Amino acid sequence: MPLPIFLPCAAGVEALLAEEVQRVLPKSEVHTARGGVALAGDPLEVMTLNLESRLAQRVLVEVAHGSYRDENDVYELARSVDWSEWITPQHTLRVDTTAHRSPLKSLNFAALRVKDAVCDLLREATGERPNVDTQQPDLQLVLHLGEQEATLYVDSSGESLFKRGWREDKGDAPLKETLAAAMLAAAGWHGTPTDGGALHDPCCGSGTIAIVAAQIACGVAPGLKRRFAFERLLPFMTEPMRAQLQRLRSLAQARIHASAVPIFASDVSFRMVDFARRNAQRAGVEAAITFNGGDALERPAPELPPEMPGTLMINPPYGERIEVGGKAARASAEDRDTPSDFFPRLASHWKHAYTQHAAGWTAYVLSPDMKLPSAMRLKESRRVPMWNGPIECRLFRFDLVAGSARKI
Repeated sequence: MPLPIFLPCAAGVEALLAEEVQRVLPKSEVHTARGGVALAGDPLEVMTLNLESRLAQRVLVEVAHGSYRDENDVYELARSVDWSEWITPQHTLRVDTTAHRSPLKSLNFAALRVKDAVCDLLREATGERPNVDTQQPDLQLVLHLGEQEATLYVDSSGESLFKRGWREDKGDAPLKETLAAAMLAAAGWHGTPTDGGALHDPCCGSGTIAIVAAQIACGVAPGLKRRFAFERLLPFMTEPMRAQLQRLRSLAQARIHASAVPIFASDVSFRMVDFARRNAQRAGVEAAITFNGGDALERPAPELPPEMPGTLMINPPYGERIEVGGKAARASAEDRDTPSDFFPRLASHWKHAYTQHAAGWTAYVLSPDMKLPSAMRLKESRRVPMWNGPIECRLFRFDLVAGSARKI
């Protein structure tokens, strides 16, 4: 019987995630919803989505849904699930709760009632009950409370899917891998000479955009280097399911190939370039990326084949979290959180360094400043709403026209 599956994602990424799921599971019927996408699938498809999705935050399996008025209704909803099919008393569990206009006064108490229901049912069936582990539980449950209806999910991922097992060296405000993938997807960058061409991140920080891009270009599955919560749950612990997971991993490993496009990453901080290089090595894509130190306001455009287009993609410092380095910071020592000349200087540099390439460059900038195009004195050709954690942003596209800066 198919399992109802929900994949949550960052706001604004739903349509991109639906397209991704359709590519990963071509036979699935995918429905876009608020904050994610829904579909029906079997355990094999649950494993596939965990291994292959670059945009989803988690893969949630719906196990119960119904109306509620109080915590007792939540308890009865959780008791409607045969938890002995998922875990034994030797497993551990944790319950997380989200809500949208819920009338309940205490979400913690609602989570406690779900835990009570699981433990009571297993105690009645076996004489024993599982323990709670708030750090690394075997069974991770998510209770979502709407205004009148509640949904209970098994989290098959465990740690959020943006944690991919390779980023150990971080900067002050690291970009999540899922958001980097969303930026690339929104740009239509697929790591081929025709779909985006070469890629350059001149403010690479710990290297997230370049590394995610390199994994796309090399066909590296995003979940290949990590483990998942479903591996400790009974439906996935049978020998046939373990063999299926090993087969999925082997197929993913076999399809890795060399990148067909050059990828460049640079940063004003040589320490961050070193971090990025080490992260790329752990991610298995160091050979696909050319790393350099240097100020984004001064570094020349990379040399590309005449027929290959280029994509500039940056997540510059916002001021709320970290400071801008390089020439702009030096020129604005009294106001380092909001250097007024960084973006105008960056645009000026792009006009002189990136507009002479025959196939052209396209720049994408993620920023919370809705007036960024005015500050850069550039006309954007597109702006895509995106959220970087709690910060509402736009991904601005600027077409750097070949042959003349005056055309921009």
